[in-house]
Parts: sequence; C-alpha cells; structure tokens
Amino acid sequence: MTDTARALSIPHRVVVFDYGEVISRSPSEASRAALEALAGVDPQRFRVAYEAHRDGLDRGTTSIRDYWMLVAADTGADWSEARIHELWAADFTGWISLDLDVFDVIAELHAGGTRVALLSNAGFDFASPFRYSPIARFFERMFVSAEMLKLKPEADIYLEVARELGITCAEMVFIDNKQVNVDGAVSLGITGHHVVGAAELRRFLQTISDR
Repeated sequence: MTDTARALSIPHRVVVFDYGEVISRSPSEASRAALEALAGVDPQRFRVAYEAHRDGLDRGTTSIRDYWMLVAADTGADWSEARIHELWAADFTGWISLDLDVFDVIAELHAGGTRVALLSNAGFDFASPFRYSPIARFFERMFVSAEMLKLKPEADIYLEVARELGITCAEMVFIDNKQVNVDGAVSLGITGHHVVGAAELRRFLQTISDR
C-alpha cells in the first residue's frame, strides 16, 4: 500500500504513536541469540541486566557506553571497547524493522491529513535515526525520552508532548503496546489505546474518525 491508497482522517486530534513493538517489530529470536552470543555470558543474567539498566538509558541519565558497562558489571563480563560497539550495533539493529501493517495505518492517517507524532522511550542513539529515516516525513514531531529526561508513563512526558504540539490532552490520541503507558496517558484525559495488532488499531482509529 502507498500513503495515497487509503485515507483515514481524524480532524482536531493528534495521534501519537509509541515506536518499539508498535511501529517496529520485536527483535527476532535470531537477533536476540546473536546479541547473547556476542555478550558471551550466561544468557539469563545478560537479559536481566539488559532490562535492569534500560530506564537510565531511556531517561538520558546513562550514556550508551555506561549502559553497557553496567550490564558488564552485573554479568561479570570483560568486554573490549570494540565488543561494546558490536553489542550496541546488534541491539540497535534489532529494533529497526517495521511492522508493515501498522505502518500502513500511519500512512492512511497521513494521507487523510491527520496529525501524527511519535513518543518513544529510547536513548539518544535513536533520535537521529528516527528523524532522518525514510518514514520521518509521516510524523509532525518525534519525541525521544532521553532528550526530555523523562519516561512514560510519567505524567510530565505526556504534558510536555501536548504543549509542544499545541494541543490539550483531550485532543491527543496515544497508542502504545504497554498498558501501563496507556493508563498513564488516560489518567490525564488523553484517549489511549493498547495496541495488539494493526487490524484492531485501524478499527479503533476508525471509530474516532466516525465520531
């Protein structure tokens, strides 16, 4: 589908999408296995440490190198600087692939003149790839949590996005794969939706359009 094949118009609203596991696909099992092989430590310990320090990375208080050094400390790894770069590259590329069906929905919104933005809990390393990627033209703004020193589901991050977009919370529609992030948005009067697939996402957005 192209962005002119179908139009989905939601006037007077801005639809704000999460990125990971909404617009992007989850890292494949092969991608995860390759990352664990590069780490060279117990996979379970690696996965626990990988998740444990993610908030600091996404909040912008932990640098990318320091994040991997924290993972190394937790797992007993002794990685060279080159291996840290390899780990970063393998992790980063695992999150780049698009869910094409969800992207079709975004293209339909764009074709219908609907305002669309992105809000992702992500580190500084994702800021430029988001903004200079081929899909960037479909988004009015791209908000990266590390640059904001905030994280979903904290209220301040949604309020800052609304201010930057020049809208009230009631004029925002927020799409995320994590219920806790949707709940944080809804508590502020934002219309939220916990996405589980492109077909039901399109149906949800169509109901708003029909109103």
